[in-house]
Amino acid sequence: VQGEEISSAIHVGTHMDAPLHFTPLGVPVDQLDIRRLVAPAAVIDITAKAELDPDADVTVEDFLHWESITGQSLNETVLLIKSGWGKKWNNQTAFFGTPDYDATKLHSPGLSPESATWLVENRNIYGLGTETVSLDKGPSQDFQVHQILLARGIFGLENVANVDKIPIYGATLHVMPMKIGKGSGAPVRILATYPEVIFDSMLPTNE
Repeated sequence: VQGEEISSAIHVGTHMDAPLHFTPLGVPVDQLDIRRLVAPAAVIDITAKAELDPDADVTVEDFLHWESITGQSLNETVLLIKSGWGKKWNNQTAFFGTPDYDATKLHSPGLSPESATWLVENRNIYGLGTETVSLDKGPSQDFQVHQILLARGIFGLENVANVDKIPIYGATLHVMPMKIGKGSGAPVRILATYPEVIFDSMLPTNE
């Protein structure tokens, strides 16, 4: 007979930030609408500028560029930010931007408060996922992006793996968080499904 025991913090590894994480009246992870957890993926590729600047912004122009080249709307999607950061996962210094995991010295790309505000005011997205440790850029100490998105009921996905294997549109995400009662988040498994023949991720980027 085999058995295991686990003990873990919630907001580590590939995990979900439920709206409750930053909003006292926000929805906990066990009460999220399942219809928002199975949704089209919109992959925003910022790899080129993230290679030049580890604190690169995801901008409104990136969102509009995606809509322009795909002919799709960001409405009712889960956005995934493709930055190339997943390839740094096994190198702590590269992934966190600091050798000693000093939270004041983290470096990684992410949304700016301006682009997050634009999203909640102009589009209806269900969630935002990133390969990095945070929805906010690494140096952020006030987590404005978390506050802006989660206050509108948008969930976050952090440390997402294999984003580079998902086409920029045409995939469906199946977001499956552990059901933790009144939880501010949870470990999450994310599956992406799409037809074998699809408009591939080789489209030009906005760089």
